[in-house]
Amino acid sequence: MLMRWGRWIHRHCRLVMGLAVLFTVAAAVWGVGVFAALTSSSGFEVAGSESQRATEVETATLGRDSADVVVLYRSPNRTVDDAGFRADVTRVLEALPRDRVVRFDTYWSTSSPNLVSADRRATFAVVSLVGADERDRRENLDAIRDRFAVPGLSSAVGGQVPTQQLISSRVKKDIGLAEALAAPVLFLLMVVIFRSVVAALLPLAIGTVAIFGSFAALHGLTLLTDISVYSVNITTLLGIGLAIDYGLIMVVRFREELRVRETVEEAVARTVAVAGRTVLVSGLTVAVALCSLLLFPQTFLRSMGYGGVATVLVDMVAALTVLPALLALLGRRVDRGRVRLLDRRVSHDGQRWRRLGLSVMRRPVSYLVVTLGVLLLLGLPFLRISWGGIDARALPEGTETRVVSETLARDFPANSTSPITVLVTLPAPVTGAAQRAELSGYSTRLAALPGVDRVTTTGLADRTARLSVGFTPDRMSQQARDLVAEVRRVPPPPGAGVLVGGMTAQLVDQLDNMSAMLPWMGLTMAAATFVLLFLAFGSVVLPLKAMVVNVVSLSATFGVLVWIFQDGHLSDLLRFTPIGMIEPSMPVLILAIAFGLSMDYEVFLLSRVREHYERDGDPTGAVVDGLQRTGGVITSAALLFMVVVGAFATSGITFIKLTGVGLFVAVLVDATVVRALLVPAAMKLLGRAAWWAPGPLAGLHRRIGFREGDGGDEVPVRPAAEVVSSA
Repeated sequence: MLMRWGRWIHRHCRLVMGLAVLFTVAAAVWGVGVFAALTSSSGFEVAGSESQRATEVETATLGRDSADVVVLYRSPNRTVDDAGFRADVTRVLEALPRDRVVRFDTYWSTSSPNLVSADRRATFAVVSLVGADERDRRENLDAIRDRFAVPGLSSAVGGQVPTQQLISSRVKKDIGLAEALAAPVLFLLMVVIFRSVVAALLPLAIGTVAIFGSFAALHGLTLLTDISVYSVNITTLLGIGLAIDYGLIMVVRFREELRVRETVEEAVARTVAVAGRTVLVSGLTVAVALCSLLLFPQTFLRSMGYGGVATVLVDMVAALTVLPALLALLGRRVDRGRVRLLDRRVSHDGQRWRRLGLSVMRRPVSYLVVTLGVLLLLGLPFLRISWGGIDARALPEGTETRVVSETLARDFPANSTSPITVLVTLPAPVTGAAQRAELSGYSTRLAALPGVDRVTTTGLADRTARLSVGFTPDRMSQQARDLVAEVRRVPPPPGAGVLVGGMTAQLVDQLDNMSAMLPWMGLTMAAATFVLLFLAFGSVVLPLKAMVVNVVSLSATFGVLVWIFQDGHLSDLLRFTPIGMIEPSMPVLILAIAFGLSMDYEVFLLSRVREHYERDGDPTGAVVDGLQRTGGVITSAALLFMVVVGAFATSGITFIKLTGVGLFVAVLVDATVVRALLVPAAMKLLGRAAWWAPGPLAGLHRRIGFREGDGGDEVPVRPAAEVVSSA
């Protein structure tokens, strides 16, 4: 089928290109609207969780009581007991427009000692903003940001909204800068790797179609559900990265076919039939891996799934339509602008990969044991990973909102702005004496819990009461998370319903949801990958081997991440502040992307091995030939992808830096140690058993498997006997 498709593309290449241009223009026009439609909220909350329901009940019955903005005031010579200090701050806050601010609380309005520093020269005001969602609250903050200053006092603005706003804006800025830094390096490397200027430009065509196409798809999805602004990041990352991968494998194959085919049409058809089949299987595998993110209820991860799947599928379709059409139009001119000095290097590279393959074939046990040992050693730190959340410490040192957060932690009582919130819905109005007595008894039971330093009633309305539970441990620590569990276990007043929320409770619910969904994510990826690889190669052994190798490779990646970002090694070099914890959404995202890319490289290698094995029947010669032909392609594709993701490591936001470093390490390990050493050694030891399938499944593969099977000879390969005898 793919052979016939390749011939059809060649004969109608101008029509295909015309349609591709129209599609890209239309997608760009429609897709650019996605930026205004994306939600700017962090998207880490778990929909339907207890903490989320607590927020909904609180908003509906009592109104929001969040520390949207925290304004820190300090005097060099006055204390909060000074009447002038009070009058100056109160006057400024009372002048804030009521269409922007719901309320504000100060030490003088609440008499709370938690709002005063130890030296009594500093205090902070908690400001709640008008706004149905985070976008509205950010707009309202922008409108009044310059109205908090008090003459004679130093002031600084922090809190949830400014922190999230700054993180979002820094992410956009850093990613734009990363892409700008990576672009020239990327293009120069592409010219070197593709060995011609024209060929190096071809992946950019696929990437352009993929990025605009995914923007259009995301814009459509915003009409149905919330899509996080961060989804754009994965779109650009995968759009360019996979375009390079698919462009490289298609162009390399096309060049080979041009040398042995009589016409350009046959070269295009055979390229689509063989390399296109690899792209098809690879694209579907990566898409399935990213589909697993849709299992999670968090807007952030679901948005990454939507953006990633859309990008991969458009990339894949573009590689099977636009790229063959371009190759048909260019023909032998694909090597225009060729850098002749690089041809000899490519020839030498092929021989080096062949020699490496022969070395692995001679000593497979040694290579297997050593590589597994190294990967398992790298993965050991992962056994002690500690999960946490994101706060102002994700920002660079000296950032205003981070300074406010650090000052509150250092000079004020712990967690003054992030208590555990308890929403109590009583069976009768709270004004009744019996209800007040039950509520008081419940508050007393909460106050008796270890680690709780205060319980205050901060809202009453009809049958609902809001209690704020102050506590001593850091709000992201294991002790704080254990306290949330203890609060949830305290018996409520008779007949009452209780919902526990707040930032620590949100983290608890997020971690619980991750723990519950990760096995399903793994099962989904494993099952779909097994089916796709079986359909591609007709073996039940190869998919199992691929998944085992992937687990070991990813364990090494996560071990390195724990060693760096949790333990703090290389923090000075990478410029981040270690907090002893890792936010869980980022490793989940890395898992999906890295798993997909790992299978991407697996399919590249095994497709070549299978070609040789089906022709010659010698598993050893097939592995050597496959490594010789794909080693350079895989490592080149990995190098280019590492340039793209490595630029993310320059971000000033810690979790974006972690994502960049994580993907960089994952691709580096997989494309070198795993694909060049571990997989060939395992294939040698498995021998013919690697291609085994039970009789019924083998028959099923012959009927429905992904096979070329529609004509055309294979590219001549060196006989396996000759390959092995030269060892």
